[in-house]
Amino acid sequence: MTTTRTARETAETYFTAWEAGDFDTLRGLLAENVDFVGALGTASGAEAALAGLKGLGQVLKKIDVKARVAEGDEVITWFDLCTNVAPPTPTANWMHVDDGKVTRIRVTFDPRALLAGLEAQN
Repeated sequence: MTTTRTARETAETYFTAWEAGDFDTLRGLLAENVDFVGALGTASGAEAALAGLKGLGQVLKKIDVKARVAEGDEVITWFDLCTNVAPPTPTANWMHVDDGKVTRIRVTFDPRALLAGLEAQN
């Protein structure tokens, strides 16, 4: 028997996998046509979205979730993005989930400290 995850469960698994660097699990959560728009760029399709997550994953230390709100297929996660190049960055992530797969992601945060930290690292 196959059980489809709820949108909330999908979001929880997404953030747990990303924080752990478990990109196989993360890839399995993304719909082939996932559409990502965020403060650092955009991505169309699962492979492009995964590449972006892997890129930021190189400096990711922790995802400190403050709140998660789910209503139907929509989930908003409010968290501090903790990296080794910048102070914790308050971040809002909204995702839409269809049949256990993430189809749309929108992320917003002030990227200035993170960009400065990435620049200093190079």
